[in-house]
Amino acid sequence: MSTLVEIEEAIAKLPATEVRLLLRRLNEREGAAWDQQIEGDAQSGRLDALYARLTERDGGQPKVSLDEVLDDPKFS
Repeated sequence: MSTLVEIEEAIAKLPATEVRLLLRRLNEREGAAWDQQIEGDAQSGRLDALYARLTERDGGQPKVSLDEVLDDPKFS
């Protein structure tokens, strides 16, 4: 199988239990890749500015919310 169409056709022929197993494996693979990316970004210092923004305090409260930082395009 070399194309996405062929893979999709093969998946359509699988029993539901095997589709769920495939989804679980793909999700685990994606999660591992995400973890690796985050680790690399942390080691390279790319997340230092993000961490600094999240740990700034104003009267004991964070100055910005996590959602506000995550919505910032320079961190995407």
